[in-house]
Amino acid sequence: METNTRDFGREHIDALDGAIVRLSARINAANYELLQLIRQFDERAGWLRWGFDNCVEWLAWRCDLGLSAAREKVRVAHALKTLPAVSASFASGTLSYSKVRAMTRVTHLVDEKELLAFALKTAASRVQERCRELRCGSEDSMRDANRAHAGRSLTVRRDAARGTMVFTLEVPMESGELIDRALDKARETQTSSAPEFAEQSWSALQADAMLQIASDFLAGNSSSATNSTSDNYQVTVHVDQSALEKGQGRAGLPVESVRRIACDSSVIRIVEDKDGEPLSVGRKTRIVPSAIKRALQARDRGCAFPGCHHKRFVDAHHVKHWSAGGETCLDNLLLLCSRHHRLVHEGGFTIEKDYRNRWFFRRPDGRAVPRCGYRAADMRDDVANENDSTNPSREGLLNKVEKNELRMRSQGP
Repeated sequence: METNTRDFGREHIDALDGAIVRLSARINAANYELLQLIRQFDERAGWLRWGFDNCVEWLAWRCDLGLSAAREKVRVAHALKTLPAVSASFASGTLSYSKVRAMTRVTHLVDEKELLAFALKTAASRVQERCRELRCGSEDSMRDANRAHAGRSLTVRRDAARGTMVFTLEVPMESGELIDRALDKARETQTSSAPEFAEQSWSALQADAMLQIASDFLAGNSSSATNSTSDNYQVTVHVDQSALEKGQGRAGLPVESVRRIACDSSVIRIVEDKDGEPLSVGRKTRIVPSAIKRALQARDRGCAFPGCHHKRFVDAHHVKHWSAGGETCLDNLLLLCSRHHRLVHEGGFTIEKDYRNRWFFRRPDGRAVPRCGYRAADMRDDVANENDSTNPSREGLLNKVEKNELRMRSQGP
């Protein structure tokens, strides 16, 4: 039987893409409406009629939510009451609940409109990271640091039936980063000296690295690991000078934890401009020097491709290649993971600058890749000629998708 390949073309995929995006926007708006109802219900103490002590317990029971999820919804619902700009964007479907939840935790530390402008042009993961840094940069973060320190634990469970032991470790963030770097060093030592480890899974290599650290310590070789000063195993903490001095700014860890770490650690100062961009170090070499690599890590914090969360195994990519006269400076460098590095060099993706002098990516078909997802307006340039019966318009395709959705709903399961 012959398959009609036209049904699987780019236009039909984009029709589904558009339908998903529009539905997500409606869900965002519905979430805002839900939170408004929850706030009104709580303000009128509606939960008393059901015999509950508070709105959180009622919401968890009535809407089948976990207590933590219910607690967050009640908190966000009340926080939005004093945030008109955020509320308006949320109600229109522009902001997702994930972004709003993070933003409502820090709006007392930063101007609401400034934070909103950042959120509207940034992916949710970066918004959450920025809000976490703002919380850590305040003096109030000491409570979080103490709680994390008090909650540190290591448990061991023996599974005799499987012949295994399970270790569960929970430590503060800065301690975990130190352990992570130690595992990196032990793993690289193993794979470089024993090629057979290259075929093992990531989790197996991590387990082998932990065993190597334990073996080295018992054999009295622990000093070789702890005295290493290689940049590859440094733990980098980002913090604003204002957070250290005044307790107000951004920090990668609670500000008191940063002050403690800085008492007995080397400090590398990276000067940034008003937009948070590290300034170029200015070395003109093909190999990226350590100083520039540190500034590059501070700026990109992982793969720079939109939506990519990889922070390990990232390469410094020359946008204008060295052989074509490109300089080794921050303005010509981006961090890319191995997959997106390959897509740029061999996969047809390109990198260009917009009118604001910021880098952006283009797909092989010429469409720009936005920083935080397509909007409906981004799709308009691809609408086909509606008068061409052999090439239906994108709006017609979108309407067809919506009609199919309604038909499936009416038919039921």
